[in-house]
This record gives sequence, C-alpha cells and structure tokens, in this order.
Amino acid sequence: MSDYTVIVVGAVRRQLRRISQTDKKRILNKIENLGTNPRPHGCKQLTGEENLFRVRVGDYRIIYEIHEKILVVTVLKVGNRREVYR
Repeated sequence: MSDYTVIVVGAVRRQLRRISQTDKKRILNKIENLGTNPRPHGCKQLTGEENLFRVRVGDYRIIYEIHEKILVVTVLKVGNRREVYR
C-alpha cells in the first residue's frame, strides 16, 4: 500500500487552537497516521457522501476526504462531536 499525502486545510489549524494540548497531540497523531492508513479501524463513511469519512479521537471527530487516484487525504474539519457535523 502506498503512502498518502495528508493535506490539512487552514480552518483545521484554527479549530485545533481551541483544543487542549493533550487532545491536540492525540488528534495530530491520528491525522499523521491517516497518511499510511486512510481507513483505520473505527473509521466510518459519512452518509450521503462518497469520499467523506470520519474517525473518532475521544470526544472529537476528524472529518476527511480521500482522493484515491492521486493518493491524497484532505482533512476538512476537527471538532467536538456535538459541533463538527454542523
């Protein structure tokens, strides 16, 4: 399996600023691991979306898109489970 390039959009960087240091480390570690395995255990495809997936990190969710043809994972949102789907 080839490694994927992980792209984090600017909005995610702003969202990460509001998260505690310990949770932020866990989230960044999970984002980094998406490059080697874009569909880790526990990831779910979002209903009604072809390429959008989410993965849990405690009470937080990482919403990302997988582009198979060009081997790119784009992280679109990071946030608390109550707010991230809005």
